[in-house]
Amino acid sequence: MSEERWAERDTTPERIEAALRELLRESHAVDATLVPARVLNLVVVADREWRGEVVNRLERVGRFHPSRTILCTVEDDRREIDGYATVSGDDSHDGGIGVLRESVEIALGASRLSRLDTIIDPIVISELPTVLWSPHSRDEAVQALLPIVDVILIDTDDPVYFDGPGAALARAAELLDSNVDVVDLAWLRTIAWRERLAGSFSDPVRDGLLDGLKRIYVRHHHGSIVSALLLTGWLSSRLGWIPSELVPGAGGASQAAAVRSGGGPSVSIEFDPVDQAIRGLAGVTVTGSAGFSLSFDRAPGGLIAHEQSAGAKPREWQLFGASRGEGGILGEGVRQALIRDPTYGPALQAARSFSR
Repeated sequence: MSEERWAERDTTPERIEAALRELLRESHAVDATLVPARVLNLVVVADREWRGEVVNRLERVGRFHPSRTILCTVEDDRREIDGYATVSGDDSHDGGIGVLRESVEIALGASRLSRLDTIIDPIVISELPTVLWSPHSRDEAVQALLPIVDVILIDTDDPVYFDGPGAALARAAELLDSNVDVVDLAWLRTIAWRERLAGSFSDPVRDGLLDGLKRIYVRHHHGSIVSALLLTGWLSSRLGWIPSELVPGAGGASQAAAVRSGGGPSVSIEFDPVDQAIRGLAGVTVTGSAGFSLSFDRAPGGLIAHEQSAGAKPREWQLFGASRGEGGILGEGVRQALIRDPTYGPALQAARSFSR
């Protein structure tokens, strides 16, 4: 592993950028096969007290590591800017090339957040897409950086920084209207479930069963009601349903209904929080006419599927590799920043109907 470091107290953005260029030059001088990665920038704005947790999450993004990561740690009373830079990469031993990745940490005060763009703009690689992640809802920083970023990572499942699911979904919609792409970690937690539901009903054996669905029952982590709303919002947007407002029930459960745009009986939708170690969904059941039901439940290594049809024996099978753990969700978010998902916007709009 090749690694070059730089640090300076009371520095400037221009000196940080110059230090990065020098570190890259030094790394290449030591090993000419080392070249800088050039895919995307990731800017992270986090409270200083949570730095360790944020760094640990960034270290788990795996092969989706950004080319240049700029971590801004914010302290309310800090005045000066301290800068730290690291350029690291795997040495090449087979005649190929090694990839250099660049990390910057900027310690700054909250008073600078309203002009954070003037600090970040000289440091990002201008020809690459820039992704912003502000896990502690520093909205002042987000507003300042909107003109220079392309994608915003958010987590509408986070109950600490959003006052209920309605506020979380409204914030996501507001950001979408700001001419940036939004990658929502709550939405990504539904990927496996959406894939399996869509794949199940594309099977000719179940042809026509979608039109007869009567009930959707979603089990979710206590803090992941938004993931559940986005999943049913996705179903509603794809099937032309019009959702009604949530009605709270006992024990944190809630229910709603969806009216088919073409008429016919409404669809009952139920949400039930369950004890689960990780955020996201625990299970989904859809039932329809003629005694049909199909369930997916989280299990080690994937999902367990159950199917029941009138006049047939119940079936059960396991779908391996379908469960995406929380440890890799941020890496998936970075990967999705390079992909445009046209289904999120309509799903978000439908999900907001549940929390009017």
